[in-house]
Amino acid sequence: MEKSQICFGFGTLTLTLTAILALFLVPSLADDVVVLTESNFESEVSQDRGALVEFYAPWCGHCKKLAPEYEKLGSSFKKAKSVLIGKVDCDEHKGLCSKYGVSGYPTIQWFPKGSLEPKKYEGPRTAEALAEFVNTEGGTNVKLATIPSNVVILNEENFNQVVLDETKDVLVEFYAPWCGHCKSLAPTYEKVANVYKLDEGVVIANLDADKHKDLAEKYGVSGYPTLKFFPKNNKAGEDYDGGRDVDDFVKFINEKCGTSRDAKGQLTSQAGVVESLDALVKEFVAAANDERKAILSRIEEEVEKLEGSSARYGKIYTKAAKSCIEKGTDYAKNEIERLKRMLEKSISPSKADEFIIKKNILSTFVA
Repeated sequence: MEKSQICFGFGTLTLTLTAILALFLVPSLADDVVVLTESNFESEVSQDRGALVEFYAPWCGHCKKLAPEYEKLGSSFKKAKSVLIGKVDCDEHKGLCSKYGVSGYPTIQWFPKGSLEPKKYEGPRTAEALAEFVNTEGGTNVKLATIPSNVVILNEENFNQVVLDETKDVLVEFYAPWCGHCKSLAPTYEKVANVYKLDEGVVIANLDADKHKDLAEKYGVSGYPTLKFFPKNNKAGEDYDGGRDVDDFVKFINEKCGTSRDAKGQLTSQAGVVESLDALVKEFVAAANDERKAILSRIEEEVEKLEGSSARYGKIYTKAAKSCIEKGTDYAKNEIERLKRMLEKSISPSKADEFIIKKNILSTFVA
């Protein structure tokens, strides 16, 4: 069976090809970098804008190292209408890469406005150098975006305070600055942190294990990156052995933490819904109005038993039931429509969360 290697502080470890594929495939780029294919290349590139295109291979170590820099570049130029930042997977589109003389990875080429005759980029593979090149060639004056990080940086001073907090579920990446696989994971890990930035009970953190060796050894870390999950009820920690793309992390955290987010950070239709109240709400909806007060009392009793976020959602259930009694059968339906209109407006992410949770709960009151 084919084998490969993983970064270790003291050497290397061979892994089966299956494990390697799960760990080290290059994470997909942000939406700010345009994915180019044989079907859309000419229509995207040969337009009234210049285009910087990276030709890469998913298994290429240098491509993995470039990934976070290139993504930063894409984020910075996303509003520059005269420039396109794109990328081609040469494993998937061999003919297209061959057409443009690509023989090594990554190859970065500049396509002037309206042209399919490229100029090869020979400079440093940093976001700063690439931005300077694009500004020069494209006649733009774009500055690199400063993207705030939602990953909590751990050290010896704050590790116990953050990780061992029994009110938080904490995912920790133990990494080494020199580790290529850690650099490859970085943009994906940042996206995961962004997904849960509004969830106070969830912390996405990392620790420089090369700098803080004692902490790494304490938790049995010998290879990088190592991910460990420290739930509220188990501060000894448990290994995270799942996949390394955003969807994998989101699925894991939702299951472990009781959150309900998708890979873009949006709340799902299940957010705020409390299963233990389902039967009572169905009974409430089916009952005649004069019978609903008795069922409301039972809902209130059940809500009193809830803890954590479920207790907070339970209060919304109680308020919704009272409003249905006071304002009539159509209250829930009308309120849902109002919330939908509010969600279409420009509102803060936290306010959007509030409205989505209320809408989801109200949906259980619609027959």
